[in-house]
Amino acid sequence: MKRIGVLALQGAIREHVKMLEALNCEVIQVKHKKDLINLDGLVLPGGESTTMRKLLDRFDLLEPIRELALQGLPMFGTCAGLILLASHLVNDEAHLAVMDVVVARNSFGRQVDSFEIQLDIPKIGTDIPAVFIRAPHIKAVGKNVEILAEYEGKVILARDGHLLGCAFHPELTGDSRILEYFVSSMV
Repeated sequence: MKRIGVLALQGAIREHVKMLEALNCEVIQVKHKKDLINLDGLVLPGGESTTMRKLLDRFDLLEPIRELALQGLPMFGTCAGLILLASHLVNDEAHLAVMDVVVARNSFGRQVDSFEIQLDIPKIGTDIPAVFIRAPHIKAVGKNVEILAEYEGKVILARDGHLLGCAFHPELTGDSRILEYFVSSMV
């Protein structure tokens, strides 16, 4: 059984926990440094990235999570989680700065412009529902980053070794295939 942490400071925590438990994972809600011990992976959920950064600083979690990423702990960032992982942000300073991507915020409009589409992702499956809420996109990738999905010419899902970044919210659907892909990719 994989032991997966979900950063539980703000955002779509419950949805990730529920989906990971349905995949027979032991889920640890990460609120303190002690919760990071002996994890097989860590999910950084969608939410509000500026608020999440402030809470990461307040709870002294930024550096411990960065260190785990640099040591090779598999991490999956959705929406705000992707923003946290990115090595560079357009018009802002990076947070964890561990995934070799440049990310732009709010690439698909405001909250009222939220939408859902179906994606075909060759490595994962077809007709995968994807919910976009003030979603970012990956503007540029490093040479070792694998692009897994694009929408309207924008990269929305990519993998940088043990790091998976997603611009949308797969956890807000009933389809667990993207989380299954993340869990199955852990060594």
